[in-house]
Amino acid sequence: MTDTLAQDDPERSTISQRRDGDLLVLDGSLLVWTLPQLPPKGAPRISVAGVDKLDTAGAWYLAEAQRAGTRLEGLRPNHAQLIETVSASIPEPDPEPPAAPLWQQILTRTGIRTTQALGYFRELAEYLGRYLAAGMRAIRHPSQFRLTSLVYHCQESGLRAVPIVFVMSFLIGVVLAFQGAAQLSQFGAEVFVVDLIGIAVLRELGILLTAIVVAGRTASALTASIGSMKMREEIDAMRTFGMDPDLVLTLPRVLALVIMLPILGLIADVAGLLGGAIMSWITLGISPSMFLTRLTDTHVSHVIVGLSKAPFFALIIGIIGVNGGMRVGKDAESLGQMTSKSVVNAIFAVIIADALFSVFFSVVGL
Repeated sequence: MTDTLAQDDPERSTISQRRDGDLLVLDGSLLVWTLPQLPPKGAPRISVAGVDKLDTAGAWYLAEAQRAGTRLEGLRPNHAQLIETVSASIPEPDPEPPAAPLWQQILTRTGIRTTQALGYFRELAEYLGRYLAAGMRAIRHPSQFRLTSLVYHCQESGLRAVPIVFVMSFLIGVVLAFQGAAQLSQFGAEVFVVDLIGIAVLRELGILLTAIVVAGRTASALTASIGSMKMREEIDAMRTFGMDPDLVLTLPRVLALVIMLPILGLIADVAGLLGGAIMSWITLGISPSMFLTRLTDTHVSHVIVGLSKAPFFALIIGIIGVNGGMRVGKDAESLGQMTSKSVVNAIFAVIIADALFSVFFSVVGL
């Protein structure tokens, strides 16, 4: 009934084609061997009267051409039957699913994002537990703790961040004094600018802006360093040699942040007060001694509230940075993506934590 190619030599199978206007004339063997010689899309009309051999691959080509609107001319009866059989065997494409209502799309996206957020929080809780477990292991076996690594990361995440933290906080104090003087002078209450600077810097802005700077500077460094080690399979090599990555990588980095962020917060407070004092002296004529006298009336609870948040901010930044590094894949693109995500997530988490602390201290009366 049909001509097949199971026994034909592919080197002897040829197909010739020529165009006559909108007519594509085929001559020879339309087989699986000669099919690549044809154009991917048929002409408006195809003449197959000169086709002497046709297999299922050629029949598929002609059937797809018919589906695309091409008219076949000079088709032999046995070839027509083969094309009809092949066409009946081609599965119909799945219909496009109907578009879901807008409210359903919103709920779906919300559910997906919520599930992803909960999974991310679970990962952060896991790394927090691993950090605490590594800390307890280091307490039980002090010889396993890498003091040199801790000192190095204290220098990298703390000491090297002092200049930018100092300058930023100094300028924040200058801005607060300038803006406060412009507003309070309308009511003849210029002296209260000292209280404004003291409470704002000591309670909120000093430690919050310091944590944001450290989040942008250190979270990216943690993710990049650990992520590059994972790309080079150095973490797998550590496990092969019996070294615990949590004890070697996570503990020194996060502990260095917990130690250094309160110190950076204290430096930021001093710099902010210094900038506010200088600007108050220039714009309002409040002498440094008068500024200091007025500042002593500020309750010490503001200092305690501000610095008590520093270890928690450091823990948040460190855990997010380490988790981002561990989630890096095998390519450089994932390293860049996770580095940027770590910075954004760390800054966002610090701001959320600061808001929660504000509510908590307000409830307890501090």
